Amino acid sequence: MKISTKGRYGLTIMMELANRFGEGPTSLKSIAEKHQLSEHYLEQLVAPLRNAGLVKSIRGAYGGYILSKNAEQITAGEVIRVLEGPISPVDFTEEDDPAKRDLWIRIRDSIADVLDSTTLASLISYQEDNKRDNYMFYI
Repeated sequence: MKISTKGRYGLTIMMELANRFGEGPTSLKSIAEKHQLSEHYLEQLVAPLRNAGLVKSIRGAYGGYILSKNAEQITAGEVIRVLEGPISPVDFTEEDDPAKRDLWIRIRDSIADVLDSTTLASLISYQEDNKRDNYMFYI
């Protein structure tokens, strides 16, 4: 399964709104400029997020968008499903070999578990662990 730019940029919008939660509305123009993205494309992505009740739009000169609930209450899975559709690595049918079908289901469920257990709050507070295996090889 590959997440398209719709899902990736949608998460970018939601993370920016989560970072600014409680500070008032955020314009898509400011998000587009900060991340060097097309404002027009972000407008297309925010409409389904608004229709799903994840964001609210505020009209006016100082308008923009805000999260409809706290960042702890919105998961990456919700955002991805709204923008990408159902989470499934393959389209399987009843005709598939039972062992392969079970594999596809376990992969789908594992992906869903990760997305559904990751909140916007955890994404914006993420600290990279510097304990990666960076080996130096000498010849």
